Amino acid sequence: MKTSEILIALSLSAGTFFPQLSHAAGDVVEGQKKTSMCAGCHGIEGMRTAYPEVFTVPKLGGQNAAYIVNALSAYRSGARKFATMRAIASSLSDQDIADLAAYYSTVQVAK
Repeated sequence: MKTSEILIALSLSAGTFFPQLSHAAGDVVEGQKKTSMCAGCHGIEGMRTAYPEVFTVPKLGGQNAAYIVNALSAYRSGARKFATMRAIASSLSDQDIADLAAYYSTVQVAK
């Protein structure tokens, strides 16, 4: 295989693993308006779930925007499993996801 063929193959396969990266740019202001569904769990210091297993809910502020886009898209598609997140993510459009990712990536986290 030639180098150019390898690069094309890698580019095409990257779309399989990271198809969300081609989303429209998110709007920070619009993203902030859409956080009410997130704050109920992700905005509570020390929040833990009790079902299906106990774990600490991760903070969203300061996360990389691409990570948030990928995570929400995976919950929405069912590739990532957690019933509550699947239900919430399935109600989000691509633009909603991009906006939320843009907003949370700008939030400063206290150290």
